[in-house]
Amino acid sequence: MTTTSYDCNDRERRAEGLAHAQRAIAAKQCVVMPTDTVYGIAADAFSAQAVATLLAAKGRGRSMPPPVLIPRLQTMDGLATEVPDAGRRLAEKFWPGPLTLIFHAQPSLTWDLGDTQGTVALRIPDDEVAQALLTITGPLAVSSANRTGHKAAQTAGEAQDQLAESVEVYLDGGFRPVGGGAEGVPSTIIDCTGERLRVVRQGGVSLDALREIVPDILGLGEEPESTEPETLAPENTPQNTELEQTDAEGPAAGQETIAGVTSEQPRD
Repeated sequence: MTTTSYDCNDRERRAEGLAHAQRAIAAKQCVVMPTDTVYGIAADAFSAQAVATLLAAKGRGRSMPPPVLIPRLQTMDGLATEVPDAGRRLAEKFWPGPLTLIFHAQPSLTWDLGDTQGTVALRIPDDEVAQALLTITGPLAVSSANRTGHKAAQTAGEAQDQLAESVEVYLDGGFRPVGGGAEGVPSTIIDCTGERLRVVRQGGVSLDALREIVPDILGLGEEPESTEPETLAPENTPQNTELEQTDAEGPAAGQETIAGVTSEQPRD
């Protein structure tokens, strides 16, 4: 496969890159794009072939399905069902931004993201290039742009060093996150499938900020004070949500499993 990189800080090259990326997505190929956290490798969320290509590019299996990035808030109701009011308030407050929300997936959707256990992780990135691509392609399955077990790419060049010709288009938006540190900060992940919302990875949105909107949200590792702990039936256990930092298969390499969701702890 021939790969092409586009400097998205140049208006004409950005337009060319977005058009090429749209064609690549339609052809079930993968695209690397900047987000507000790190670079992501993207594929058509509704194509099992495209998602399989994405997972193969990363060298990972189906046990950690990628989240889905969406262009606008209204898209959430087309992909998720039983969205709690508290989850909706968080989306309205923090999207676009570094907040990933796990919901029950619409049962009528004909897609295959991996072993999701009937859930879907959604986010709207606060990145101009990413939003421009999502606007013309619709929802994309997006994973961190790195080989599994390696550091997530913060530049298009770092992504290309790892993913090479498994990706057709590289959209180069410069260093990500803009003005960020050496490691970047991943999105905060919230499980919205239980009776109470709970943090399963702490990231770019603080617990204090979350509790200003949802006061009873459970923090990382916290359990309800009820004498009967909150449980989920196995068939409703949330997916092992894809990571945006250095990732590894299963609950290892600094990962913690809470309510069935594998989440890597952010590193300073």
